[in-house]
Amino acid sequence: MSLFDDAVLVLKGYEDQEELRQAYLDHLATHPDGMWKACGDGHITASALVIDPSRGQVLLTLHRKLRMWLQMGGHCEPVDETLAAAALREGTEESGIEGLTLLPGGPVRLDRHHTPCAWHLDVQYAALAPAGAAEVISDESLDLRWYAYDEVADVADESIVRLLEATRARL
Repeated sequence: MSLFDDAVLVLKGYEDQEELRQAYLDHLATHPDGMWKACGDGHITASALVIDPSRGQVLLTLHRKLRMWLQMGGHCEPVDETLAAAALREGTEESGIEGLTLLPGGPVRLDRHHTPCAWHLDVQYAALAPAGAAEVISDESLDLRWYAYDEVADVADESIVRLLEATRARL
């Protein structure tokens, strides 16, 4: 199965945010290249909110280009066999943490936002950090920092707050 086919199946199985979910499916139906950065009308991206429930914290990255505190994530790549694998790859690459595991149950949320390259139709997962995880800053980040749940709204925008709320509801 291709990454495109996996994305369609994942989105068809996602039961929340009906209008946005349908917009993602419509985008893929009209853009056979809609999984890739080269699609100028927008593309599916995958992200992972790295969370440590035992400490009540999430790891955010200060994105080098956007200069905003965000979850780990980005463009799908040809090596990604599934959206979940893309989210896990991005989470691992950007956090430097080996051994992340995705929270069961598929995507936590969808979030569509405009970036300098195009519209990102982000499929957002949550990734559990293993005990004692130590982060390592990647080239894509200016900083990485653990935040207590109640600190996130002070540093990040509403999309991250909603992602954290949806993740905590699933824990």
